[in-house]
Amino acid sequence: MDSPADRDTIAPAEQKPAETTTNRRAPFPRGFLETISSGWAERPETIPTPREQSAWAARRRERVSAAFPGDRVIVPAGSLKQRSNDTDYPFRAHSAFAHLTGWAADAEPDSVLVLEPRDGGHDAVLYFRERADRTTPEFYADATVGEFWIGPRPALAGVAADLGLATAHVDDFVPGDDDRVAGVDDDLTRFVSELRLVKDEFELAQMALAVEVTASGFDDIISELPRIVEHPRGERVVEGVFHRRARADGNAVGYDTIAASGPHACYLHWTRNDGAVVPGDLILIDAGVEVDSLYTADITRTLPVSGRFTEVQRRVYEAVREAADTAFEAARPGVPFRRVHEAAMEVIAARVAEWGLLPVSAEEALDADRGGQHRRYMVHGTSHHLGIDVHDCAQARREMYYDGLLEPGMVFTIEPGLYFQIDDLTVPEEYRGIGVRIEDDIVMTSDGPVNLSAGIPRTADEVEDWIARLSS
Repeated sequence: MDSPADRDTIAPAEQKPAETTTNRRAPFPRGFLETISSGWAERPETIPTPREQSAWAARRRERVSAAFPGDRVIVPAGSLKQRSNDTDYPFRAHSAFAHLTGWAADAEPDSVLVLEPRDGGHDAVLYFRERADRTTPEFYADATVGEFWIGPRPALAGVAADLGLATAHVDDFVPGDDDRVAGVDDDLTRFVSELRLVKDEFELAQMALAVEVTASGFDDIISELPRIVEHPRGERVVEGVFHRRARADGNAVGYDTIAASGPHACYLHWTRNDGAVVPGDLILIDAGVEVDSLYTADITRTLPVSGRFTEVQRRVYEAVREAADTAFEAARPGVPFRRVHEAAMEVIAARVAEWGLLPVSAEEALDADRGGQHRRYMVHGTSHHLGIDVHDCAQARREMYYDGLLEPGMVFTIEPGLYFQIDDLTVPEEYRGIGVRIEDDIVMTSDGPVNLSAGIPRTADEVEDWIARLSS
């Protein structure tokens, strides 16, 4: 078998430009080709100690091995995706790959984790594109993987020590006809998704870190409210301020930030973020920082832009907070996950009925078959699992997810809301254009739920004090 340094090696005098699909690159002249491979200092090869998550990832792989005895299990990291022409989106490894290897923000595109069956279990091998020798055209001519373009790439030995995994060049990986491939094989895809329903100690610590950095991002936004209000596209400034924190103290945002001011707050997935932020309106900010391990927070706060809620805004806000608090109290070990949503909706139905917005009573609206009238004002669910994906464990079976029982170690959101569209004639004019959501990240313990984001102001009074303290 050839060594990585031998692959595609061409003597300098014989080197030719690597093939390319773009017409904008000039060919390399002979003088460049004859000298580019020489004059480089020796690379120091440092062998790291295993990263913290390597031991946790090994335990997760053991559970996959036990679930699929005798099967060859393939978990791809995924490939780069084109953004436009010859530019790509930033690479993010598939969540199952990161979860089972511990290779997260620094993972290499096109890597593959393979669990090779053996008597009594599996041997894990991580295949990825090894660092190219500087005598190869890849080094200088390949803008996707060449180190002249993207910087140093990891070596097999270093990654092996870092992750506690056997490593090999990706060119040595040969797929088989009977492989179980995550993302293709339904049973494997479901299993690796359900494996994340209960978080281990490392994951819980990463979730707490993600919430901590996200809290700082919300502080940044409030500190810059005067500048945000001045800009004609203040929603974009909100997005940019939060992104700065996410990139400085984390890996990225965990999902596209929603910065929805005024009537935009009634659009559940408003990510255009091109509107003004006007005093007198509310701004709904749904944002989360993804840390380097790829675990993400998912938090929403709704702020009065002027610093003070109007009477109607406060009424709606506190109704949403009541729904969130009621859902939190309903969450206990052994309780069906769906009960969290049901508890929140009981409050939402009661309040909109009390305000005269329903054609039926709250009790009638909550009828499973004939009701639902209150859902006009909150069409989304109250909770979803959270972790390495913002909507984590999405391929889990319904009986394990929505109809499953809450267990210690589960992390999920509680995020009720009320949204009165600007043109909704079923509500009085004073309500129209008001959108409120409060979202917190919850970890279930054996003693009950713990709100990881409780330190971010939640009540109407706390929010007003928060804005007064930071935006003056």
